[in-house]
Amino acid sequence: MTKIGVIREGKVPPDARAPLTPQQCAQAIKDFGLEVVVAPSPIRCYTDEEYRAAGVSLQEDLSDCDILLGVKEVPIDWLLPGKTYLFFSHTIKKQPYNKPLLQAVLQHNIRLIDYEVITDEKGQRLIAFGYYAGIVGAHNGLWTYGQRSGAFSLPRLKDCHDYAEAVEVYQQTQLPPLRIVLTGGGRVAAGAARNLLDMGIQQVSPADYLQNTYEVAVFTQIHAHDYARRKDGQAFDKAHFYAHGDAYESSFAPYYRCSDIFLNGIFYDKKAPAFFSVEAMRSPDFKIQVIADITCDIMPDASVPATIRPSKIADPVFGFDPHSGAECAPFSPAAVDIMAIDNLPSELPRDASAFFGEQMLRNVLPELIHGRQSDVIVRGMIAENGALTERYKYLSDYVQ
Repeated sequence: MTKIGVIREGKVPPDARAPLTPQQCAQAIKDFGLEVVVAPSPIRCYTDEEYRAAGVSLQEDLSDCDILLGVKEVPIDWLLPGKTYLFFSHTIKKQPYNKPLLQAVLQHNIRLIDYEVITDEKGQRLIAFGYYAGIVGAHNGLWTYGQRSGAFSLPRLKDCHDYAEAVEVYQQTQLPPLRIVLTGGGRVAAGAARNLLDMGIQQVSPADYLQNTYEVAVFTQIHAHDYARRKDGQAFDKAHFYAHGDAYESSFAPYYRCSDIFLNGIFYDKKAPAFFSVEAMRSPDFKIQVIADITCDIMPDASVPATIRPSKIADPVFGFDPHSGAECAPFSPAAVDIMAIDNLPSELPRDASAFFGEQMLRNVLPELIHGRQSDVIVRGMIAENGALTERYKYLSDYVQ
C-alpha cells in the first residue's frame, strides 16, 4: 500500500496552507486505498485535532512514507533522501534563491514533482492556487482604496476565519461609485471577478465602461485585444500577440484615464508591452490611485512599472511616487498605492487549501498512483534518480 505523508511547512515566513484538508485526507484513504499520515504542525490552518477527528493519523517521522506532499519549498535540511516530493519548488525559471534546493534534490536522489508544471496534454495547469490569489488580490485592492480614501472600511482577509465571514461583511458595506479595471482571463482574473461580484460591484462591458458614467461601483474585465494593439496597424491576433509581443504597443490609456483602481491578473511575457510608463503616470490624465498587482511580476520584467518590489501580508502596501520614480510612504497624495503581495492565497489558507485539495483529489492523486505510467506525472517531474529529467535538462547550467 502506498503511504503518503503531508509534511509540516518549514519555509520562513511560515505558510499556513495544506495540500489536503482533514476531510480530503480521509477521502483519499477511502477512494484510493492509500495510507495517509500528517506531520503535526502548530501553524497549519487546519489543526492537528481536526485531522485526528477525521480519522487521520499524525506522525512526526515521515521516513516510512513513499510520497511526501507539501506546499512551499522544503528546507534543505528537512529533505529525506530517496523520497518522492510534491511542492512548489520555484526553480523552473532558474530562480537564484532556490538553486541550492534543486542541487540538494539531485544530491539526495529525490524524485521532485512540481505542482507548477503538472499539466494536461495542452499545457493547462491541473493544480494551482491562482483562483484564490485573485479573490484575495481584489479584496486587498479595495481594502487599500478604503484605507487611502477613508470612504469605507474592510477587514483584512488574514483576520477572517474564512471567506464566508468576509462575504457577510461585504453585505453590510456601502461602496462609493468606484471604477475598477481588471485585466486577464485566467484563474487569477476569475477569482478577482468573483470577489468583486461578491462585494456587489456591477460588471459592465469595456465599451460601456469607457463611454458611460455611473453612480454605483462598477468594474470591467479586459483582455489582450482591449489593452494592446499591433504597431503596424494590422488587426489584433491573439496567437500572434503571444508569439510576437514585441510587435505590439499598449492601448491601455483610455482605462487609466477613467479608473480609480487597477487589478492586474494577466500572465506577462516580457516581450509584450507594459500597460503604461512611469512618464504616463506623471500625467494629470492618469487617474488610477490604487494598483493591486496580483500577478506580481517585479521590474524590470513587469507589466506595471510601479511594481518595483513585492509586498508582504504583514505590510501589504507601499507608495510609488511617479515624479521621483521611487518608493514613498503609502496613502500620501503624491503616491499611487501598490499592493503586490506575492503569496496572496496565504491570507485565506482554509479556503485556498480546500480548493487546492479538490484539484489534488481530482487531477493529481489518481495519476500519482500510476507513477511513470502517467503522462501528467512525467510532465511535472523535474528530477529523478539524481538527475534532471529530459524535459528539464535546460536547468543543467543552473544547477552546475
